[in-house]
Amino acid sequence: MKRSAVSLAHPNIALSKYWGKREGGGNVPAVPSLSVTLAGLATTTRVTFDDALAADTLLLNGVPAADAAVGRATELLDRVREASGLRARASVVSTNDFPTASGLASSASGFAALALAAVRAADLDWPAERVADLARRSSASAARSIFGGFVALEGEVARPVAGPDQIPLKVLVCVTTEAAKAVSSRDGMAVTAAKSPYYAGWLETAPRLHAELRAALLAGDLETTCALAEQSALAMHASAFAAGIVYVSGATLEALATVRALRRDGIIAYATMDAGPHLKCLVHARDAARAKERLAQTPGVLRIIEAVAGEGARIIDDAEEPRS
Repeated sequence: MKRSAVSLAHPNIALSKYWGKREGGGNVPAVPSLSVTLAGLATTTRVTFDDALAADTLLLNGVPAADAAVGRATELLDRVREASGLRARASVVSTNDFPTASGLASSASGFAALALAAVRAADLDWPAERVADLARRSSASAARSIFGGFVALEGEVARPVAGPDQIPLKVLVCVTTEAAKAVSSRDGMAVTAAKSPYYAGWLETAPRLHAELRAALLAGDLETTCALAEQSALAMHASAFAAGIVYVSGATLEALATVRALRRDGIIAYATMDAGPHLKCLVHARDAARAKERLAQTPGVLRIIEAVAGEGARIIDDAEEPRS
Protein backbone atom coordinates (compact mmCIF):
# COMPACT_ATOMS: atom_id res chain seq x y z
CA MET A 1 0.00 0.00 0.00
CA LYS A 2 1.24 3.51 -0.85
CA ARG A 3 0.30 6.85 0.68
CA SER A 4 1.69 10.03 -0.87
CA ALA A 5 1.59 13.81 -0.59
CA VAL A 6 3.46 16.67 -2.26
CA SER A 7 4.27 19.97 -0.54
CA LEU A 8 5.95 23.24 -1.44
CA ALA A 9 7.81 25.44 1.04
CA HIS A 10 9.82 28.62 0.69
CA PRO A 11 13.07 29.35 2.50
CA ASN A 12 13.15 32.21 4.95
CA ILE A 13 15.84 34.66 5.92
CA ALA A 14 16.14 35.77 9.51
CA LEU A 15 16.07 39.52 9.95
CA SER A 16 16.92 39.19 13.62
CA LYS A 17 19.26 36.21 13.66
CA TYR A 18 19.49 33.16 15.82
CA TRP A 19 22.93 31.60 16.22
CA GLY A 20 23.50 28.92 18.82
CA LYS A 21 21.38 26.34 20.64
CA ARG A 22 20.10 26.14 24.17
CA GLU A 23 21.80 23.56 26.34
CA GLY A 24 19.80 20.46 27.17
CA GLY A 25 18.88 19.22 23.70
CA GLY A 26 15.59 19.56 21.85
CA ASN A 27 17.08 21.74 19.07
CA VAL A 28 15.88 24.96 20.70
CA PRO A 29 17.53 28.23 19.57
CA ALA A 30 19.56 30.10 22.17
CA VAL A 31 18.03 33.45 21.14
CA PRO A 32 14.79 34.58 19.48
CA SER A 33 14.61 35.39 15.78
CA LEU A 34 12.27 36.99 13.28
CA SER A 35 12.25 36.05 9.62
CA VAL A 36 10.60 36.75 6.29
CA THR A 37 9.40 33.82 4.17
CA LEU A 38 10.59 34.33 0.59
CA ALA A 39 8.47 33.84 -2.48
CA GLY A 40 10.80 33.46 -5.45
CA LEU A 41 12.71 30.45 -4.08
CA ALA A 42 11.09 27.09 -3.35
CA THR A 43 11.52 23.47 -2.28
CA THR A 44 9.08 20.86 -3.55
CA THR A 45 8.96 17.51 -1.74
CA ARG A 46 7.01 14.31 -2.35
CA VAL A 47 6.74 11.79 0.48
CA THR A 48 5.43 8.30 -0.28
CA PHE A 49 4.96 5.76 2.48
CA ASP A 50 5.31 2.37 0.80
CA ASP A 51 4.96 -1.03 2.48
CA ALA A 52 7.31 -2.50 -0.13
CA LEU A 53 10.31 -0.38 0.93
CA ALA A 54 12.94 -1.85 3.23
CA ALA A 55 14.37 1.54 4.25
CA ASP A 56 13.73 5.25 3.83
CA THR A 57 15.23 6.78 0.70
CA LEU A 58 15.97 10.42 -0.17
CA LEU A 59 16.54 11.80 -3.66
CA LEU A 60 17.71 15.43 -3.51
CA ASN A 61 17.81 17.40 -6.76
CA GLY A 62 17.83 14.11 -8.67
CA VAL A 63 20.77 12.61 -6.75
CA PRO A 64 20.67 10.04 -3.92
CA ALA A 65 21.40 11.93 -0.70
CA ALA A 66 24.30 11.20 1.62
CA ASP A 67 23.72 8.87 4.55
CA ALA A 68 23.75 11.75 7.04
CA ALA A 69 20.97 13.55 5.17
CA VAL A 70 18.91 10.36 4.93
CA GLY A 71 19.42 9.86 8.67
CA ARG A 72 18.05 13.33 9.47
CA ALA A 73 15.03 12.72 7.24
CA THR A 74 14.42 9.37 8.91
CA GLU A 75 14.43 11.00 12.36
CA LEU A 76 11.57 13.25 11.26
CA LEU A 77 9.73 10.43 9.51
CA ASP A 78 10.04 8.25 12.63
CA ARG A 79 8.19 10.92 14.63
CA VAL A 80 5.40 10.88 12.05
CA ARG A 81 5.27 7.08 12.06
CA GLU A 82 5.07 7.05 15.85
CA ALA A 83 2.19 9.55 15.85
CA SER A 84 0.25 7.87 13.04
CA GLY A 85 0.87 4.19 13.74
CA LEU A 86 2.34 3.69 10.28
CA ARG A 87 5.19 1.24 9.94
CA ALA A 88 5.96 1.70 6.24
CA ARG A 89 9.25 3.21 5.13
CA ALA A 90 9.13 6.28 2.90
CA SER A 91 10.48 7.45 -0.41
CA VAL A 92 11.31 11.18 -0.33
CA VAL A 93 11.96 13.14 -3.53
CA SER A 94 12.93 16.77 -2.97
CA THR A 95 13.90 19.52 -5.40
CA ASN A 96 15.25 23.03 -4.75
CA ASP A 97 15.14 25.73 -7.41
CA PHE A 98 18.05 27.56 -5.73
CA PRO A 99 21.55 26.53 -4.45
CA THR A 100 21.43 23.81 -1.80
CA ALA A 101 23.36 23.79 1.52
CA SER A 102 24.93 27.10 0.54
CA GLY A 103 23.55 29.61 3.03
CA LEU A 104 20.18 30.21 1.38
CA ALA A 105 18.12 28.35 3.98
CA SER A 106 17.54 25.20 1.94
CA SER A 107 17.38 23.22 5.18
CA ALA A 108 14.55 25.48 6.37
CA SER A 109 12.42 25.01 3.27
CA GLY A 110 13.52 21.39 2.96
CA PHE A 111 12.47 20.27 6.42
CA ALA A 112 9.32 22.40 6.32
CA ALA A 113 8.30 20.73 3.07
CA LEU A 114 9.27 17.28 4.38
CA ALA A 115 7.32 17.77 7.62
CA LEU A 116 4.14 18.91 5.90
CA ALA A 117 4.23 16.27 3.17
CA ALA A 118 4.94 13.48 5.67
CA VAL A 119 2.13 14.57 7.99
CA ARG A 120 -0.38 14.72 5.14
CA ALA A 121 0.82 11.45 3.56
CA ALA A 122 0.30 9.79 6.95
CA ASP A 123 -3.24 11.23 7.01
CA LEU A 124 -2.58 13.25 10.17
CA ASP A 125 -4.79 16.31 10.57
CA TRP A 126 -2.30 18.48 12.42
CA PRO A 127 -2.55 22.27 12.72
CA ALA A 128 0.30 24.38 11.34
CA GLU A 129 1.71 24.95 14.83
CA ARG A 130 2.26 21.23 15.38
CA VAL A 131 3.78 20.78 11.91
CA ALA A 132 6.11 23.68 12.71
CA ASP A 133 7.21 22.00 15.94
CA LEU A 134 7.91 18.77 14.04
CA ALA A 135 10.03 20.69 11.52
CA ARG A 136 11.88 22.62 14.26
CA ARG A 137 13.16 19.44 15.86
CA SER A 138 15.09 18.71 12.66
CA SER A 139 16.02 22.27 11.63
CA ALA A 140 15.07 25.14 13.93
CA SER A 141 14.65 27.65 11.12
CA ALA A 142 12.32 25.23 9.29
CA ALA A 143 9.60 26.06 11.82
CA ARG A 144 9.47 29.59 10.42
CA SER A 145 8.97 28.38 6.82
CA ILE A 146 5.70 26.68 7.76
CA PHE A 147 4.18 30.16 7.97
CA GLY A 148 4.07 33.02 5.47
CA GLY A 149 4.97 36.66 5.83
CA PHE A 150 7.01 37.65 8.87
CA VAL A 151 7.48 34.97 11.52
CA ALA A 152 9.00 34.92 15.02
CA LEU A 153 10.69 31.89 16.55
CA GLU A 154 10.89 32.37 20.29
CA GLY A 155 12.03 29.35 22.25
CA GLU A 156 10.27 26.28 20.87
CA VAL A 157 7.38 28.17 19.27
CA ALA A 158 7.12 29.73 15.80
CA ARG A 159 4.29 32.23 15.26
CA PRO A 160 3.30 34.59 12.45
CA VAL A 161 3.92 38.22 13.40
CA ALA A 162 2.75 40.13 10.32
CA GLY A 163 1.46 39.47 6.83
CA PRO A 164 3.54 39.68 3.64
CA ASP A 165 2.42 43.27 2.94
CA GLN A 166 3.44 44.72 6.32
CA ILE A 167 6.32 46.70 4.81
CA PRO A 168 7.24 47.41 1.13
CA LEU A 169 10.26 45.10 1.24
CA LYS A 170 12.09 43.44 -1.61
CA VAL A 171 14.97 41.05 -1.03
CA LEU A 172 17.71 40.85 -3.64
CA VAL A 173 19.61 37.61 -3.13
CA CYS A 174 23.13 38.01 -4.51
CA VAL A 175 24.24 34.51 -5.44
CA THR A 176 28.04 34.30 -5.24
CA THR A 177 28.55 30.55 -5.73
CA GLU A 178 26.55 27.47 -6.69
CA ALA A 179 28.66 25.26 -4.38
CA ALA A 180 27.75 23.93 -0.94
CA LYS A 181 29.41 25.58 2.05
CA ALA A 182 32.31 23.86 3.83
CA VAL A 183 30.94 24.19 7.37
CA SER A 184 27.30 23.45 8.18
CA SER A 185 25.27 25.89 10.25
CA ARG A 186 24.90 23.28 12.98
CA ASP A 187 28.67 22.78 13.24
CA GLY A 188 29.36 26.50 12.96
CA MET A 189 27.04 27.24 15.87
CA ALA A 190 28.65 24.59 18.03
CA VAL A 191 32.17 25.89 17.38
CA THR A 192 31.10 29.50 17.97
CA ALA A 193 29.49 28.62 21.30
CA ALA A 194 32.57 26.67 22.39
CA LYS A 195 35.34 29.00 21.22
CA SER A 196 34.18 32.55 20.52
CA PRO A 197 35.08 35.17 23.14
CA TYR A 198 32.17 37.20 21.77
CA TYR A 199 29.48 34.52 22.07
CA ALA A 200 28.33 35.73 25.50
CA GLY A 201 27.98 39.22 24.06
CA TRP A 202 25.93 37.82 21.19
CA LEU A 203 23.57 36.06 23.62
CA GLU A 204 23.08 39.37 25.44
CA THR A 205 22.68 41.54 22.34
CA ALA A 206 20.52 39.36 20.10
CA PRO A 207 17.29 39.46 22.18
CA ARG A 208 17.43 43.27 22.36
CA LEU A 209 17.89 43.58 18.59
CA HIS A 210 15.03 41.11 18.07
CA ALA A 211 12.66 43.09 20.28
CA GLU A 212 13.56 46.39 18.63
CA LEU A 213 13.22 44.94 15.13
CA ARG A 214 9.86 43.36 15.92
CA ALA A 215 8.55 46.69 17.21
CA ALA A 216 9.81 48.52 14.11
CA LEU A 217 8.22 45.95 11.82
CA LEU A 218 4.85 46.18 13.57
CA ALA A 219 5.06 49.98 13.33
CA GLY A 220 5.57 49.65 9.56
CA ASP A 221 9.02 51.26 9.79
CA LEU A 222 10.91 49.70 6.87
CA GLU A 223 14.20 51.53 7.28
CA THR A 224 14.58 50.84 11.01
CA THR A 225 13.62 47.20 10.47
CA CYS A 226 16.28 46.79 7.78
CA ALA A 227 18.94 48.71 9.72
CA LEU A 228 18.43 46.45 12.73
CA ALA A 229 18.56 43.39 10.46
CA GLU A 230 21.98 44.48 9.18
CA GLN A 231 23.18 45.07 12.74
CA SER A 232 21.98 41.61 13.79
CA ALA A 233 23.75 39.94 10.86
CA LEU A 234 27.04 41.71 11.53
CA ALA A 235 26.89 40.85 15.24
CA MET A 236 26.22 37.19 14.44
CA HIS A 237 29.12 36.98 12.02
CA ALA A 238 31.44 38.82 14.41
CA SER A 239 30.84 36.16 17.06
CA ALA A 240 31.47 33.42 14.50
CA PHE A 241 34.61 35.09 13.07
CA ALA A 242 36.19 35.16 16.51
CA ALA A 243 35.87 31.37 16.65
CA GLY A 244 37.41 30.95 13.20
CA ILE A 245 34.07 30.33 11.49
CA VAL A 246 34.02 32.41 8.32
CA TYR A 247 31.14 32.13 5.86
CA VAL A 248 31.60 35.36 3.90
CA SER A 249 33.81 35.61 0.83
CA GLY A 250 35.41 38.41 -1.11
CA ALA A 251 32.27 38.63 -3.22
CA THR A 252 30.17 39.03 -0.07
CA LEU A 253 32.25 42.00 1.02
CA GLU A 254 32.14 43.54 -2.45
CA ALA A 255 28.34 43.29 -2.37
CA LEU A 256 28.27 44.78 1.13
CA ALA A 257 30.29 47.74 -0.17
CA THR A 258 27.77 48.18 -2.99
CA VAL A 259 24.87 48.21 -0.50
CA ARG A 260 26.61 50.86 1.56
CA ALA A 261 27.24 52.94 -1.58
CA LEU A 262 23.53 52.68 -2.44
CA ARG A 263 22.72 53.98 1.03
CA ARG A 264 25.06 56.92 0.59
CA ASP A 265 23.14 57.74 -2.59
CA GLY A 266 19.90 57.99 -0.65
CA ILE A 267 18.45 54.52 -1.32
CA ILE A 268 17.00 52.55 1.58
CA ALA A 269 19.20 49.47 1.24
CA TYR A 270 20.68 47.25 3.94
CA ALA A 271 22.48 43.92 3.97
CA THR A 272 22.01 40.65 5.73
CA MET A 273 24.04 37.44 5.48
CA ASP A 274 23.35 34.01 6.86
CA ALA A 275 25.70 31.02 7.20
CA GLY A 276 26.97 31.29 3.65
CA PRO A 277 28.57 33.75 1.21
CA HIS A 278 25.38 35.08 -0.39
CA LEU A 279 24.47 38.64 0.55
CA LYS A 280 20.80 39.59 0.69
CA CYS A 281 20.03 43.23 0.02
CA LEU A 282 16.96 44.48 1.88
CA VAL A 283 15.56 47.34 -0.17
CA HIS A 284 12.43 49.45 -0.52
CA ALA A 285 10.35 48.04 -3.38
CA ARG A 286 10.43 51.35 -5.25
CA ASP A 287 14.24 51.24 -5.38
CA ALA A 288 14.66 47.52 -6.16
CA ALA A 289 15.38 47.96 -9.88
CA ARG A 290 18.14 50.53 -9.25
CA ALA A 291 19.68 48.43 -6.49
CA LYS A 292 19.55 45.27 -8.59
CA GLU A 293 21.31 46.98 -11.48
CA ARG A 294 24.15 48.15 -9.24
CA LEU A 295 24.50 44.81 -7.45
CA ALA A 296 24.58 42.92 -10.76
CA GLN A 297 27.72 44.88 -11.65
CA THR A 298 29.47 43.91 -8.41
CA PRO A 299 32.52 41.64 -8.84
CA GLY A 300 31.76 38.07 -7.76
CA VAL A 301 27.97 38.33 -7.93
CA LEU A 302 26.89 35.59 -10.35
CA ARG A 303 23.19 36.32 -10.47
CA ILE A 304 20.46 37.96 -8.44
CA ILE A 305 17.22 36.36 -7.30
CA GLU A 306 14.49 38.88 -6.59
CA ALA A 307 12.13 37.86 -3.79
CA VAL A 308 9.28 39.25 -1.75
CA ALA A 309 7.49 38.10 1.38
CA GLY A 310 5.43 35.05 0.46
CA GLU A 311 3.16 32.25 1.62
CA GLY A 312 3.83 29.49 4.08
CA ALA A 313 4.26 25.81 3.28
CA ARG A 314 1.33 24.20 1.50
CA ILE A 315 0.17 20.99 -0.13
CA ILE A 316 0.16 21.10 -3.94
CA ASP A 317 -1.23 18.80 -6.60
CA ASP A 318 0.74 16.65 -9.01
CA ALA A 319 0.50 19.20 -11.81
CA GLU A 320 2.53 21.71 -9.79
CA GLU A 321 5.33 19.27 -8.95
CA PRO A 322 8.63 19.86 -10.83
CA ARG A 323 9.52 17.20 -13.36
CA SER A 324 13.08 15.89 -13.60
